[in-house]
Amino acid sequence: MKTTPLALAGVALAAIAALGTAQIERLSLEQMVAKTDNAVFGTITGKQVFRIDHPVDGPELFFTTLTIQGQSLRTNQLMTVDVTFAGGFIDDETGVHNSEAPADDEVRVGNKVVAFYKWTDNMGGGLAANALYAAHGGLYTSHESRKGTIIQGRGEGYAIGANVDLATLNTRIASLAK
Repeated sequence: MKTTPLALAGVALAAIAALGTAQIERLSLEQMVAKTDNAVFGTITGKQVFRIDHPVDGPELFFTTLTIQGQSLRTNQLMTVDVTFAGGFIDDETGVHNSEAPADDEVRVGNKVVAFYKWTDNMGGGLAANALYAAHGGLYTSHESRKGTIIQGRGEGYAIGANVDLATLNTRIASLAK
């Protein structure tokens, strides 16, 4: 199949038009808690990338599922949960980048994270799962300091805009969830 300059221009215009209508949802912590089913703080113990070929949604839909073992920030109960987002690579050549997915450094097995998620019956390709809410805006990394565990904020417009210690975040989320 031969690609012409006109065809390439058409694809480029379509991509630009799609970008022009894309909007990132700005969420306060209060809004994030209200819109999600739960928030977990824990260790990523597993990561699986898989492909779905769907007759309606199309071929080569790639998703990443993280298994997170930790505790609910809403209820303080211990839990293990699978959280899924669009994109990912099965190997160096098989997969797809998704600009809204968390960075590879953030989703390494062994990382301690906060993840906000919501159940969805169809993420695409008929996949029902706990979807990472707001894509990369629903995942926050943590760091240890002299004062304890610090959850790294992402800046203005994100549910966790500034760095916050885990105990304070846990108290705020549990209170908001009531």
